[in-house]
Amino acid sequence: MAHAVPTRGTSKGPGSRRGSTLPDVYGARTHLLAKWAMPLAIGLVYGYWVASVRRHGGPITGWNLLVGFLSVLVFFVLFVAVREVAARLPREAHAVLWGAFAGSALGFLYSGSGVAMFTSILVSLLLAAAVTGSLMYRYYTHEDAEQARAARHRTT
Repeated sequence: MAHAVPTRGTSKGPGSRRGSTLPDVYGARTHLLAKWAMPLAIGLVYGYWVASVRRHGGPITGWNLLVGFLSVLVFFVLFVAVREVAARLPREAHAVLWGAFAGSALGFLYSGSGVAMFTSILVSLLLAAAVTGSLMYRYYTHEDAEQARAARHRTT
C-alpha cells in the first residue's frame, strides 16, 4: 500500500489526528475565523428559533426581538465557554459538559412552547444522555484506536 509523503503545508496541529499528517487546506486565519463564526451562526439560528417559538405564531414585537438577540448572545458566550473548558477536561467530563449544554439549550427552547415543565425536563435529560453517550463512544473508540495505531507504529 502506498503512503503519501508528508510535505510542507501539512497539519500536525490540534485539529489533526495523532500520528498522521493531513493536508492543511485552509490557513490559520481561516481556521480562526471558522472557530468564531461557527458558534455565532449556530447562535443566530438558535436565537431565531427561540424568538419564533416564544411568539406562538403571533406578530413580531420588540420584546420578541430582544429575547431572540439575548438568546443569541447567551448561546454564543456559553458555547465558547464550554468549548474552552471542555478542551481541558478528561474525555468523560468533556462528554458530560457537552451533553449538559445540549440538554439545557433544548430544555430552554422547548419550555418556551408552553409544554409542561416535566415534559421539558424529561426531553432535555434524554437529549443530554444521548449526546453524552455518543460523545463517550466517540472519544473512547477514537482514542483507543489512536493508541493501538501508535503502539503498532512503535513496534515496526
